[in-house]
Amino acid sequence: MVSAAAPAAGRRDRTHYLYLAVIGAVVLGIIVGFAAPGVAVELKPIGTGFVNLIKMMISPIIFCTIVLGVGSVRKAAKVGAVGGLALGYFLVMSTVALAIGLLVGNILEPGAGLHLTEAAKAAGEKQAAGASESTVDFLLGIIPTTLVSAFTEGEVLQTLVVALLAGFALQAMGTAGEPILRGIGHIQKLVFRILAMIMWAAPVGAFGAIAAVVGETGVDALKSLAVIMIGFYITCALFVVLVLGTLLRLVAGVNLFALLKYLGREFLLILSTSSSESALPRLIAKMEHLGVSKPVVGITVPTGYSFNLDGTAIYLTMGSLFVAEAMGTPLSIGEQISLLIFMIIASKGAAGVTGAGLATLAGGLQSHKPALVDGVGLIVGIDRFMSEARALTNFAGNAVATVLVGTWTKEIDKERAAEVLAGRIPFDERTLVDDHAPAADGAPASVPEQQSEPAKV
Repeated sequence: MVSAAAPAAGRRDRTHYLYLAVIGAVVLGIIVGFAAPGVAVELKPIGTGFVNLIKMMISPIIFCTIVLGVGSVRKAAKVGAVGGLALGYFLVMSTVALAIGLLVGNILEPGAGLHLTEAAKAAGEKQAAGASESTVDFLLGIIPTTLVSAFTEGEVLQTLVVALLAGFALQAMGTAGEPILRGIGHIQKLVFRILAMIMWAAPVGAFGAIAAVVGETGVDALKSLAVIMIGFYITCALFVVLVLGTLLRLVAGVNLFALLKYLGREFLLILSTSSSESALPRLIAKMEHLGVSKPVVGITVPTGYSFNLDGTAIYLTMGSLFVAEAMGTPLSIGEQISLLIFMIIASKGAAGVTGAGLATLAGGLQSHKPALVDGVGLIVGIDRFMSEARALTNFAGNAVATVLVGTWTKEIDKERAAEVLAGRIPFDERTLVDDHAPAADGAPASVPEQQSEPAKV
């Protein structure tokens, strides 16, 4: 039997060509967007359809991953320790990201010289409509209407709650729950296999999404708002390299660029769809393949997609300063600090999907300083391009967080991680499932131990 650590070369080559096709589709989409913007805009449903196919798989994948991780751990306190550590880290890093956004925004003053038109004012009002959500509404929204509605409505946090309850119930069942765990393990393989099939539509989805973005935005909007857009991209890049890279090296001893290279295909997928959620299932699979335990991956990744949005945090503070400058009402230092504190709360629960950052910005300004809401319309034209940087940064932040939490809880096989990042244990693109993942604490003995060297035929 050939293990997932050593997939057939021919199959691996075919997935390589798939992602080359994605790059070609992105380039073609940009050309079509500039050459025939009217036609390009009509292609938007193609990109939306592909992202929806991916999102269709997120709830079952999160459910299976968390139930298998939590259900196979005999000590519930271990799961609670992972969740508490992850949430504490998310809060600190979100605050750091928000502060960096404020710092860069004050240095660049990107909104100076721009003027608010009536069209932009109307666009800002549209974004603000229904965008704000109270803390009570958010907390109540985590509870699904029924046990299965979390799967049908595609709510990540609701799925997380149901999966945790099921996992803890299986813990309490002891050996009687092992057949159920094995069954869920088979279902997990099925849903990952379906996801691998869906990925072959990625070039078509990438073409439609990029063509529509370029066709809608046009060159004029890009030129007039280049300062905020380029400044935001540079800020996100510096945050990932300097802050996340330094943390990763000091805590886990892992090279950031090796990790980013390992996740290269996921970054390409995010770049072509502007949605970090499109890569969430693959991040779960790849983090487990890297050697991080199932409980850590199952809790950290889904939770991080709602609470660890570093790119969105930078965007919120930079965007707020941009709007204030553009409307001729710069914020004082006191107002900026107050806004930062408010955005720490407002940024939680912002989904990692296209446009969520803009809605959160509008809702935050509406609740904190309503006079600035109209100015959100100035960003609407380029928000899709900025959402690329938001999504890429959010994804990188969650990948780093998973490795860090795994290191702090001693739930990562460092020898395997080194082998995987060096390319000696390749990821199986055929199934997206590592059949030789390490058995979690108290897992059934039938689950094979993960090897630090590729298994042989």
